[in-house]
Amino acid sequence: MPLRVELKPFERIIIGQSVITNSDTRTAFLIDGDAPILREKDILTAETADTPVKRVYLCVQMMYLENDIPKYQDLYMGFIKDLIEAVPSFRGTIEEASKLILSGNLYKALKELRALIKREEELLR
Repeated sequence: MPLRVELKPFERIIIGQSVITNSDTRTAFLIDGDAPILREKDILTAETADTPVKRVYLCVQMMYLENDIPKYQDLYMGFIKDLIEAVPSFRGTIEEASKLILSGNLYKALKELRALIKREEELLR
């Protein structure tokens, strides 16, 4: 079943290795296939990954976009070790995200981590 995506004017989306920028009107289209897809609001960059959870998220995002878990595995393990030591209450969510990564469900792992980013923001206030 294809994924239906609606983009706001000038919104960007990553599909596979390509960044697509919408024109000046709202657009809807269907995507069929297995390419990794991330909307602009869900994309972090090295500059915006400025907290421990965001660094974990960026690492998983790269695993997802490049379809290469082993390349980022050591970096990921270091990030989650430091994060769990700093905030032990995040352990359950990190374990769930790690299980999803091991089963190849990287997009679902990103969803788990997005919820953790919100929790982290609340703690940092």
